[in-house]
Amino acid sequence: MSMTKEEKKEYKKKLKQMNREEVEHYKFQKKDWWKYLIALGLLFIYLFPFYIIINVSLKSFADTTSRIQFPNPIYWENFRKVIEAGDIFVGIKNSMIITVFVLLVEIILGCMAAYALARNQSKLNEVVRSLIMSVMMITPLTILVGVYSTMSKINATSTYWGMVLLLSSFGLPLVIFLYTNFISSIPVALDEAAAIDGATNLQIFFRIILPQLKSVTITVIILQGVSVWNEYTYSYYFLQKTEMRTITLVIKTFFSAVSNDYGAAAATAVIGMAPLIILYLFLQKYFIQGQVDSAIKS
Repeated sequence: MSMTKEEKKEYKKKLKQMNREEVEHYKFQKKDWWKYLIALGLLFIYLFPFYIIINVSLKSFADTTSRIQFPNPIYWENFRKVIEAGDIFVGIKNSMIITVFVLLVEIILGCMAAYALARNQSKLNEVVRSLIMSVMMITPLTILVGVYSTMSKINATSTYWGMVLLLSSFGLPLVIFLYTNFISSIPVALDEAAAIDGATNLQIFFRIILPQLKSVTITVIILQGVSVWNEYTYSYYFLQKTEMRTITLVIKTFFSAVSNDYGAAAATAVIGMAPLIILYLFLQKYFIQGQVDSAIKS
């Protein structure tokens, strides 16, 4: 079926428009080539340490080749040695228990405290929010001596509840900060409408506010979960008993003043990273959304 003159004219017009859009798209890509270069550079910087860890975990203790060079043949004995020793499973269990309970404490207390701060716009609340920001600037190591003295007096060293209490205290300011900014973006009209219908403050929080905190809660789980899982300094000082070692302390056992078994330490690190990678793969969609929703508001 042949086209009419008007159809041909319209077709040529669309074709020119398409060609123009392709040219503009090409110009955009050509102009912004340096952005892609920077992105690739950052990606390389981020992934290179992981490559080194995996590479070292597959090399024997006697292998003196460069850590950058991929092993040939691949040496799986490091993983067998680590698994047969059994300490890694104890470390993963301890890290998992501490991480889960720290997250529960931070999420429960953090979102409830944030609701009060976000909804009550008073001078006192502004002072509290400023104090929370100030606490976030304090380096935990600067108060190590005082904290250790206090924890020893209440027999909280080498205990799960002691580490949960300690790490929750350090993480709560950031969690409250994230939740406060998110809740502030939720229209107050929703609270007012629920209050008119006779809902109490607790009912408003649990039925109206809490269901909307899914994305920011995922962000908290990933950020704080990774932080607690990788925590080393306080675990080193406060978990003295062998059976209480976390995954980071298990990795440390392969280093000594006499010799360092880098292969076994790297194999332990690879196995220890697996739960975090699996967690992120399942929650990454909500994590990205939570970062956007929790953006700092002026």
